[in-house]
Amino acid sequence: MADNDTNDPPPPYYSMFTQKPVPYYVPKDPAQVAAVIVTQHVVAPPKRQESSGRSAKCWVGWLGALLVLALIGLAIWLGGKGRDVPVMTRHTINVYLLSKSLSSFFSLPLSCMWIVHYGSKMYSVHYESDCRGNDCKDQEQHETYDGVTDTCSNSSIQCDGIQDCQKAVDETNCVRFGEGGVLQVRTAKDGRFLPVCSQGLDQSYADQICEQLGFRRSYVSNPVDSKTSVALTVGPRSAKLIQGLVNVSSGCQDEKAVSLECTDCGKPQSASRIIGGSASQLGQWPWQVSLHYSGSHVCGGSLVSPDFVVSAAHCFQGSMKNSVYWRVYAGTISQNSLQTPYLLKKIIVNENYNNNNNDYDVALLKLSSPVTFSSTVQPVCFPTFDQTFTDGSDCWTSGFGTTQQGADHASTSLMEVKVNIINTLQCNSSLVYHGAITKNMMCAGDMNGGRDSCQGDSGGPLMCKGGNNRWYLAGITSWGAGCGQRQRPGVYSRVTSLLPWIYSKMQQEKP
Repeated sequence: MADNDTNDPPPPYYSMFTQKPVPYYVPKDPAQVAAVIVTQHVVAPPKRQESSGRSAKCWVGWLGALLVLALIGLAIWLGGKGRDVPVMTRHTINVYLLSKSLSSFFSLPLSCMWIVHYGSKMYSVHYESDCRGNDCKDQEQHETYDGVTDTCSNSSIQCDGIQDCQKAVDETNCVRFGEGGVLQVRTAKDGRFLPVCSQGLDQSYADQICEQLGFRRSYVSNPVDSKTSVALTVGPRSAKLIQGLVNVSSGCQDEKAVSLECTDCGKPQSASRIIGGSASQLGQWPWQVSLHYSGSHVCGGSLVSPDFVVSAAHCFQGSMKNSVYWRVYAGTISQNSLQTPYLLKKIIVNENYNNNNNDYDVALLKLSSPVTFSSTVQPVCFPTFDQTFTDGSDCWTSGFGTTQQGADHASTSLMEVKVNIINTLQCNSSLVYHGAITKNMMCAGDMNGGRDSCQGDSGGPLMCKGGNNRWYLAGITSWGAGCGQRQRPGVYSRVTSLLPWIYSKMQQEKP
């Protein structure tokens, strides 16, 4: 959690790991490294039949890797007098060295995993390419964590209330919430998301809808004014999905739609805050969790229900996809006084996650047992599908990340900092991130530097306060150029863009 105004170059954004999650960091400018020893780290891929063309590409990739090492050696020999080397780091150790010149020179990206030794520290360096180990293959755009591709019948119809696909993908993006929590459902009869009338929708019906979405029950439902000319009315309750139990009608009879809340969310027990890199109070951000891998804090996350935590996809790449080695700590503000951890039953990484640009950087964690809510453990609210967070909103980010430039360990205390939402056009300008911000990302921080998230904060929340005094999960800490640099704000996964995926996975993995 950075809060500084220094002009010195800060460390890269993400923690670095080799054999175990020791949070070491690659220097901002590799040309300033005094001594580098490089050894190969073999990544064993699935065996594939290899063509001569791909073999040639592999050899070219190796030559390219050797050229990179030669250039690093040249930079060392020059004693750091050369130009800055462009570096973009990620939690999974993706380091792009001379990306523009090399990719154009070889007409393909490089791919090798190395362990770089600098003094007593080790850094993993991953060059993206078609060459992995001794095998070469075409690079895949998407990867599914569990390796299962859904299969559907030829007669499948979206949102008709009948599950025609093995994992029910045809029925998972049919419910959403609009302004004021108004329940909206899409049916095969209409194709549009329409508000649901409150008449006839009782508590048992509300529970059924929330259970369908992956929550255990509903919290509250209320009638709200609605003068829409087209709406949905509920029929007799049955075991079917809600989209199969509603009928299109000409508005609601009493001009009342239903507002539904599945959790009592976004209400911290402590509200005292100091702007800028200060330690949090117990109960201040009760949805913040600390994710430990093999006994060390690695990433953050946000509790959204008794059974699910939302975090970042880049925290769970490679061997770190194995849920056995993870522990989830909730209701804590100090790494020195951790409560009994929760285990993970499943890690669900967005299938469209792109580790080249960190697009779709979201993961859903299913807990082995439900969390018991208390004054220090509460869920954060999901935003509505159309909720906007603009500059001037009361927004904060929190985490156990590093607090000092170049620090080699995370903070023992939960830190917080107030940040400004930054317009995407400004963040994508040539002065900031040069068009790297996608529709699934948002920027927050301070354009003058100083207020930012940092290493170890990845996966944690960017939360904004709504008009109802509840806190909403606006973003997920994802990436950035250094920490607290001027015109280099933090970049967060935009939750409103990723809500359909989150809800669909919660529905598929519901308890």
